[in-house]
Amino acid sequence: MGNKNSSVALGIFDGVHLGHRAVIGAACAQRANGLEAAVFTFSPESVLRKTGGAAGYIYNVREKNIILTEEIAADCVYSPDFEELCGLSGQEFAQRILAEKMNAAHVCCGGDFRFGKNAACGADELRKFGEKLGFTTEIVESVELDGETVSSSRIRELLLDGDVEKAGELLGRPYFISAAVEDGNHIGRTIDFPTINQAFSPGQLVPRYGVYASSVNVGGRVLPAVTDIGVKPTVGGSDRPLAETHIIGYSGNLYGKIVDVAFRRFIRPEMRFGSLEELRRQIAMDAVNATAT
Repeated sequence: MGNKNSSVALGIFDGVHLGHRAVIGAACAQRANGLEAAVFTFSPESVLRKTGGAAGYIYNVREKNIILTEEIAADCVYSPDFEELCGLSGQEFAQRILAEKMNAAHVCCGGDFRFGKNAACGADELRKFGEKLGFTTEIVESVELDGETVSSSRIRELLLDGDVEKAGELLGRPYFISAAVEDGNHIGRTIDFPTINQAFSPGQLVPRYGVYASSVNVGGRVLPAVTDIGVKPTVGGSDRPLAETHIIGYSGNLYGKIVDVAFRRFIRPEMRFGSLEELRRQIAMDAVNATAT
């Protein structure tokens, strides 16, 4: 990290939702006191370890970094693998990582933040360590929206239900994926609806299978689109879920490029059609639906 003293936001920040943004915002506010705004977080795969693999993580490393560095504009982000630090005691973490590595003068976290080996320490211990090591501690209250506490677990439930609109409200921005475009079977071109295929990262949460109104950022232009999440049952199926997106009115080649797809609303469940012509007609209707206000 840099030599400048920092204000550090602590958390796994899976999804970087409104509650997480409040913690990071508290760290950023310390720029007024001459501190650098830093984020300490673990790799998304840490969510799998915390839940025994029961819950996929919301955003992968690339997506998380887009939010932290480009959108929120944190001055620095430290995101080690969980295995590197899980053996440290709470005091060792506070001293080696916060005080020595990150030059922390101020540390922010949520009230439920746990750290140290076997998650033995919480906010009270952090405050005590800070008093000894020279950093102040700020505990940021959870955020509520429409009477419910914003949480990653709630957002996962919404995504699994296909409610990307409500998930986007809790996230503070539309749910999105950012991934390389893979070479597909090119069937979309044969029915006049060329598509781009993108894979979810291993262990990442896959939203409800179905068709969504979406939008795609292509070279700085945001274009309307329709995205199918699923396993392509009509055309022989896929061994893993993909996001297959038709960008309305676009005909360029995006293979191998990183593309961001934002999800606006759920249109219909994934379906198997009796013929490619039936599929073509349905995609045409989906495209009209996706662009309807």
